[in-house]
Amino acid sequence: MKDTVYPETLEKATPDLQSRLRRIEGQARGIQRMLDEKRSCEDIVTQVAALKAAVEQVGLNMVACLLESAIRQAVEQGVSTDEAITHAKKYLGKLS
Repeated sequence: MKDTVYPETLEKATPDLQSRLRRIEGQARGIQRMLDEKRSCEDIVTQVAALKAAVEQVGLNMVACLLESAIRQAVEQGVSTDEAITHAKKYLGKLS
């Protein structure tokens, strides 16, 4: 299975992904400010956990995009979707 994402699938996901990534950038800058301000470790760890969850969500959304594209490709080619599912699982494994 090729690592091909259908342009329309990615186009549909892009606004949400870009919004999430901008939020992640803001969270990272906020954590840097917290360090500069000598905030408590507890507060910083809480924000790092939120940042980590946000990054994981971006990854999951990308895998969903990949899975949708892979299934579309399999259906168009008239082949089993099993390979598409295996392909998506490979990328899910990279997130853990």
